[in-house]
Amino acid sequence: MEQKEHVRCLIVGSGPAGYTAAIYASRANLAPVMYCGLQTGGQLTQTTTVENFPGYPDGVDGNQMMLDFRSQAERFGADIRDGVIVKADLGKAPYTLTTDEGHVIEADTVIIATGASAKYLGLPDEEKYKGEGVSACATCDGFFYRKKVVAVVGGGDTACEEALYLAGLAKKVYMIVRKPFLRASDVMQKRVKDAENIEVLFEHNTLGLYGDNGVEGVRLVKRKGEADEQVYELPVDGFFLAIGHKPNSDVFKAWLDTDETGYIITLAGTPKTKVPGVFAAGDVADPHYRQAITAAASGCQAAIEADRYLREQGII
Repeated sequence: MEQKEHVRCLIVGSGPAGYTAAIYASRANLAPVMYCGLQTGGQLTQTTTVENFPGYPDGVDGNQMMLDFRSQAERFGADIRDGVIVKADLGKAPYTLTTDEGHVIEADTVIIATGASAKYLGLPDEEKYKGEGVSACATCDGFFYRKKVVAVVGGGDTACEEALYLAGLAKKVYMIVRKPFLRASDVMQKRVKDAENIEVLFEHNTLGLYGDNGVEGVRLVKRKGEADEQVYELPVDGFFLAIGHKPNSDVFKAWLDTDETGYIITLAGTPKTKVPGVFAAGDVADPHYRQAITAAASGCQAAIEADRYLREQGII
């Protein structure tokens, strides 16, 4: 039987939260070990140019930005490994976690930075045009569509919020809504209705996207399956998904409190979970902002709290 590896600080997941936690934990001499997860570098590796992160005045490629974060963490001694944590026992400290290759780790502290995955419609074109007109974050990418025409998929509060944000930048915003009504709260519905450059396309489904140089339009079907079904093409420059995110928290749900969607619940204003020495940082615990800078900030907090916990326990 494989002998368990013991570490002071285990970071699960990469991206801005995980890498920042690794930077701070390394500089505190916690000798952190990080497992990058299914998507090394997190969601930012699926974007092109990031323009809203301080320190990059000309913008930066999302992949390059995450490579910069990783290099900084490694410079201070973080042990960064490929692999996925597939099992966790947080019943007692030190906590036991198992990788997809069967490696067992005992950790005095755990920082969960597994992120949240945007939900997509499942169309092949979404993958084809990802980063070239397809986005799941209006706050991240809306700036690139100033004075252009965009579409937002979804009918809930998030979709309305994204549409309203884009309406302040784009020339025209179409909302593609499957149902004959919006599911959003009354106040959000009113704001959408009052926005002159938002048009809601009720009872519409997306069939696909088209374009030779990125997204140039969306193929839609109105009243699918009905006698008056209509299929047509709508020219747009950008296609935004706003049908929700799924936090990557399943491995930890047996031990931690989560909300109805799966976001890990932390003590207000901190990354502390209900299990002492276990912290959650970044999008896995953030249903509201989901930005690189807020994720990085929470990664910093988690590492500082991990250091404090270890000192309080007399481990370091």
